[in-house]
Amino acid sequence: MSDTVVGSDGRPRCRWSAAAPEFLDYHDREWGFPVEDDRRLFEKLCLEGFQSGLSWRTILAKRENFRAAFHGFDFERVARFGPADLERLFRDQGIVRHRGKIEAAINNAQRARELVRQEGSLAAFVWRYEPDPAKRAGPQTVSTSPESVALSKELKKRGWRFVGPTTVYAFMQAMGLVDDHVEGCAIRDEVERARRAFARPGR
Repeated sequence: MSDTVVGSDGRPRCRWSAAAPEFLDYHDREWGFPVEDDRRLFEKLCLEGFQSGLSWRTILAKRENFRAAFHGFDFERVARFGPADLERLFRDQGIVRHRGKIEAAINNAQRARELVRQEGSLAAFVWRYEPDPAKRAGPQTVSTSPESVALSKELKKRGWRFVGPTTVYAFMQAMGLVDDHVEGCAIRDEVERARRAFARPGR
């Protein structure tokens, strides 16, 4: 079976992009493009944690609800959430109402705030773990990497939760630390151009 599927516009894309209608725009406009905005990075780490045991389609469908519930993933605000916010989130049918994951998101906001104070920005910290493209496994052939293991370990050491190596690798794929679009995907070249033009934060 081919790694790509041809869309209605005649362009080949990663096969997973055709698995659900909402995947196409996410695949073409977001997945793999490098990100340096701390709020977007924090959002993705949170959403990957909420996805644990679920499908990305479920989370993507609820993403706007998550953004509303967590104030746009402004971690300075989320870090100050108290008991009333917890109860509000537990009652919010628009998000995943998993107590451990909700508590982890609030905890991780507090840890993100600490990390920014220590390291300058979340972006500067996570981009240190960008792997050497020449030493990477082929696109979409692995679910973890030495770098995702290392980043996961360091985040856990700093008190983050729901940041295992697989979760962190999915975060790295989505935020452009790796380009995991398959060879032949029309978006792969666009991502590579964006990565070449991207100024790595903290360097």
